[in-house]
Amino acid sequence: MSHDYQEPESLGIVPIFVNHAPRLPRRTVFKWFVAVATALKLGDASVFGAEPLPTAPPVSATGYGGDPRLNQAYSPGDLWPLTLNRAQRVAATALADVILPADSLGPAASDVFVIDFVDEWVSAPYAAQLLDREIVLPGLDWLDAEAVRRFQQAFAELPPEQQQAICDDICFEPDAADEFKPAARFFSRFRSLAAAAYYATPQGWEAIGYVGNQPSLTYEGPPQEVLTRLGVEQTVL
Repeated sequence: MSHDYQEPESLGIVPIFVNHAPRLPRRTVFKWFVAVATALKLGDASVFGAEPLPTAPPVSATGYGGDPRLNQAYSPGDLWPLTLNRAQRVAATALADVILPADSLGPAASDVFVIDFVDEWVSAPYAAQLLDREIVLPGLDWLDAEAVRRFQQAFAELPPEQQQAICDDICFEPDAADEFKPAARFFSRFRSLAAAAYYATPQGWEAIGYVGNQPSLTYEGPPQEVLTRLGVEQTVL
């Protein structure tokens, strides 16, 4: 990738190395689940870009355990097998960086390990994640196949302008050609997952100016400019 790599330790993260590639600790990713699941309104099929299924697809993989306990540490595979193969992870990383590139506001999606969240998300054995798995995995395979068809290289190997050309055809479903409608639904869902994961990180918070709850020894009330805009008057201090 063209983006400069940042050591996870510099982001306050202790990585787990699998096949010489850094991953986020699973406990960190599971904490993201809570925030992202709430933001994406779990169970609402319209959010997932798919028609609701009568029943959740069966889980065929073996080795699934109970729900993760967030006060414990886990290694990849402890609770459920990770689903993305190497080619899919590479394609997903490249696509996430097209959607959320490094700029003046913050690092690229790959630099804050967004792909680890996506991999965990589509691997989880819950109904909503199973729906996403049926969208994301075929979508990533399509992305590489389309890149090879057009440019004779996998998506991650393409220069930015060629990656952008493919994304331009699938980035907005209402304008997508009929042949690209399924890919556009995949892109919409993947973009939602990548963005939700990115903006659950401290770097994502900083990019949008969100400071969260900050402790204070005093309370001065809302700023006057806010009160003026809302047309209200501060009466209690």
